[in-house]
Amino acid sequence: MATAKKPMTKAQIVGHFAEKFDLTRKQAAEVVNEFAELAVSQTKKTGSFVLPGIGKMTKVRRKARMGRNPATGEAIKIPAKTVVKMRLAKACSEAVLGKK
Repeated sequence: MATAKKPMTKAQIVGHFAEKFDLTRKQAAEVVNEFAELAVSQTKKTGSFVLPGIGKMTKVRRKARMGRNPATGEAIKIPAKTVVKMRLAKACSEAVLGKK
């Protein structure tokens, strides 16, 4: 089995953008941070944020439901809550996995 490669760290992403767009590391870090803040604030305000070519972050309301405690098997009530989901764009999935 091949060893899995680790995902890029924030510092590596900043370094990549700094080199690619001829920016200082500080400027690249500001761009990365601002993009993340924009995604969070827009998802919070409007309920969704589109990352072109990658996917869409959406706020989704989950209904209350019944579940089970795995340790005891006891039925428990799970309250309603809001969660954030990421839906991948078809182009992104096909680029990573290849076309079917």
